[in-house]
Amino acid sequence: MSPVVAAVNRDREHRFSKPSADEITLVAGYGVDGDAHAGVTVQHLSRIRKDPTQPNLRQVHLIHAELHDELRAQGFTVGAGQMGENITTRGVDLLGLPRGTRLRLGTTAVVEVTGLRNPCNQLNTFSDGLLGAVLGRDEHGEVVRRAGIMGVVVHSGQVRPGDTIVVDRPAGPHVPLEPV
Repeated sequence: MSPVVAAVNRDREHRFSKPSADEITLVAGYGVDGDAHAGVTVQHLSRIRKDPTQPNLRQVHLIHAELHDELRAQGFTVGAGQMGENITTRGVDLLGLPRGTRLRLGTTAVVEVTGLRNPCNQLNTFSDGLLGAVLGRDEHGEVVRRAGIMGVVVHSGQVRPGDTIVVDRPAGPHVPLEPV
């Protein structure tokens, strides 16, 4: 299966879930037009309290639809946008991408991957036990975060469900994703 955009979501308000949209506009250096998390500097409320001058490495949140499938199989009721993502993908191993990977979405939009989403307790507020379902440990006891990835917009454009996704990995040694 070729990688594809399964859904797009945005919300002007700082709420956990984002309603689905027919399309979203990605704006270079800014994020999703009309979304509360768009901006040159941090827009997540907890990060604003720490240092409002930090660059916004979390302009776009992406989650793979396969995670939703897995969570539903575990008994959770979750779908596109409900975990706060802007773009729901299908057919891309988002968590396996190295930092600096560029995702070409549709005809012109490009998002550069900056890191992993660091899931928080709001997941449990949405659905009891969800935080534990997206966190785990690897064979070395290290925390594994599976709640999606974050990126910045490097080229503007419209993104719609059904758009193709082209994955351009960076040259040279690949840097694994860490929370941003």
